[in-house]
Amino acid sequence: MSTVLIDVEQLADAMLSDTPPVVLDIRWQLGDADGHARYRTGHIPGAVYVDLDSQLAAPPSPEAGRHPLPEIDALTEAARSWGIDDTSPVVVYDDNGNLAAARAWWLLRWGGHRDVRILDGGLAAWRDSGMRLSSGDTPVRPGNVTLHAGSLPVATIDDVAALGSDDSKTVLVDARAGERYRGEVEPIDPRAGHIPGAISLPTSENIDAFGRFRAASDLRERFAQAGVTDGSAVVAYCGSGVNAAHEIAALEIAGLSGTLYPGSWSQWSADPARPAEI
Repeated sequence: MSTVLIDVEQLADAMLSDTPPVVLDIRWQLGDADGHARYRTGHIPGAVYVDLDSQLAAPPSPEAGRHPLPEIDALTEAARSWGIDDTSPVVVYDDNGNLAAARAWWLLRWGGHRDVRILDGGLAAWRDSGMRLSSGDTPVRPGNVTLHAGSLPVATIDDVAALGSDDSKTVLVDARAGERYRGEVEPIDPRAGHIPGAISLPTSENIDAFGRFRAASDLRERFAQAGVTDGSAVVAYCGSGVNAAHEIAALEIAGLSGTLYPGSWSQWSADPARPAEI
């Protein structure tokens, strides 16, 4: 079994085992406030709804970005409300290529909970396999998990600013859509463009037409073409630190690793002292 992914058959088997996973449904897309309603209409049986804006992020601010990392106590309280114990396996999914689910995957691992996997293909893969769905909200027995911040590396805005002046050869990856990287459009953040020195590797290219992650060998080749190989230091960012977690997952599937810059473009572009390239 992959350390990052689980497929539908593996999840179905795990759900019938003596140690069934806690399954988390993270329905979220930029500008879409109907995630909970869509969850209630149909979700994987036993799955618990997770609100990305309020449970997987601290309140937004220009100084910290649109989705700052939550305080560890708040994340622990949320994880307990989802039914997670210290020994619980966890599976996360969404209905949009796992671009939001990867945020929960990364955050729980950052908090020290290692047994977390992403359902490859998300809800569509479950549905397309003929598996049944449940409706309404799932009752939850509160868990007892205790999380501790810092189990995964994090880059600050000053860390990112220093990349251009050090000798580390760190690769700075922009995971947003190419048109946002190029500054052709900017739907939500203060300025258009990208952080100087960043290369464009949109998360949409990590997955295939069915919303599943591409094979590890294909991902390795994609990253190699961008100069990311074994031993490369990588920092990934996006608009607000959500999609960049998907890039970290893709790197791990490829046998590589990366560091998340949580503030991302929403934090960087809100500071007029920070330069931007177009």
